[in-house]
Amino acid sequence: MSMTQIYLYQNEFVAKEALHISPEDRGYYFGDGLYEVIRVYNGKLYEAGPHFARLTRTAEALRIPLPFTEDELSAQLEKLIQVNELHEGSVYMQITRGAAPRSHPFPASAEPILMAYTTSYQRPVATLEEGITAVTTDDIRWLRCDLKTLNLLPNVMAKQHAMDQGAGDVIFHRSGTVTESSSSNVMIVKNNVIKTHPANNLILHGITRLVVLRLAKQEGIQLEEAAFTVDELLNADEVFITSTTAEVTPVIQIDGKAIGSGKPGPLTRQLQTAFEATIPSK
Repeated sequence: MSMTQIYLYQNEFVAKEALHISPEDRGYYFGDGLYEVIRVYNGKLYEAGPHFARLTRTAEALRIPLPFTEDELSAQLEKLIQVNELHEGSVYMQITRGAAPRSHPFPASAEPILMAYTTSYQRPVATLEEGITAVTTDDIRWLRCDLKTLNLLPNVMAKQHAMDQGAGDVIFHRSGTVTESSSSNVMIVKNNVIKTHPANNLILHGITRLVVLRLAKQEGIQLEEAAFTVDELLNADEVFITSTTAEVTPVIQIDGKAIGSGKPGPLTRQLQTAFEATIPSK
């Protein structure tokens, strides 16, 4: 990495120390914006197309006009990766509705603001190999979890709830129906069949989730997009979460109860191997 972290702000590449955000930015006041995190392997954006598609869908739902085309944004992010000499990690980008005096209605003249930066980190080898523990909690979030907005305080509180109990993550449920994790999708395995919540308004349509659905089909693994209960979760043969940063991470214990054998299961391992094969080479 370069000594000076470079950010993309609108159409300019700016040193982190020189970047100034308006105190009237609606992202600061209202969480009025959206974001995406794209994994970078060997200096290359991973599954950028689906990320851009989700970004566009969220922006349209929030009625925030995007200040760029997909090709323009892709070129800028690739340049950002180059100037920060990023090899392994991710690109975070967010777009807010813009800066305007604090008032709930959309401002008539605010200009959407794009900000992006890179973070360097390695694949989570230890948790991929050993798995994590989790706890369940009520899903009290709003009913548009399919939109990747900046409003993440319920997720933050839930994640901290898990940390306070010494668990690796939290798994949400609505009246006993499992939805997703704090920042990942959840899948269970029972009798060699994978089950995961349908991609409706109650979960985020995860990009790694899409990849795993595709890989399961390629591997000949039966998969159902169907809701399941906390009881089914706790009595599953295998459980794993999927996300841009977690990839395919086994969950070996939930609410103090061992899942299956208490170790990562065979279908989880099969999907991990299949996923690794999709990672771009140098």
